[in-house]
Amino acid sequence: MAVFLDRDGVINRDSDDFVKSWEEFEFLPGSLEALSALSGTPYKIVVITNQSGIGRGLLTETTLEQMHLRMIDRVRAAGGRIDAIYICPHLPTVGCGCRKPAPGLYFRAARELNLDLTSSWAIGDSWRDIEAADQARVKAVLLNRTSPDPTALSGKSLDYLRAVDLLDATRIILQKALMGPTQVDDCQRHDKS
Repeated sequence: MAVFLDRDGVINRDSDDFVKSWEEFEFLPGSLEALSALSGTPYKIVVITNQSGIGRGLLTETTLEQMHLRMIDRVRAAGGRIDAIYICPHLPTVGCGCRKPAPGLYFRAARELNLDLTSSWAIGDSWRDIEAADQARVKAVLLNRTSPDPTALSGKSLDYLRAVDLLDATRIILQKALMGPTQVDDCQRHDKS
């Protein structure tokens, strides 16, 4: 089982110009505390992130890898951990199976890390995160940023919970985990109607 995290807008501030370097990377308030709290659980902590800045030529895979190593170091220094990071470097127009809302990275992580997706959680700040989690049969928490309701965009009925930020989402997941499996499946259904 795992907690899958989107990166931009969940762990760090998102940017319309893409986060292209460590100097542009800024942890969101409470995200380090949340990662520390998650680290005390048996969940694997896995980042799944679309990084089309690579496909656009705005940064290299090497630059992104170095940024992620520094992110992991800061998370560790704050008492947290990140067990794996999976990225999609492709442009939205490529139509690959790994770019969210496609669930390919979830399935890859499940194979490589031996994860049970149905007992896992995903935290994201966009409808793409929620739709990918739904397709992978992962319970999802949508952060209340400025993103619209995912069902309004996708036309699908999706199950998800809402949270203010990563710290709030972590509290929700930990509370659900303590309640046991019979009470975890009470995600709200959000229909397009």
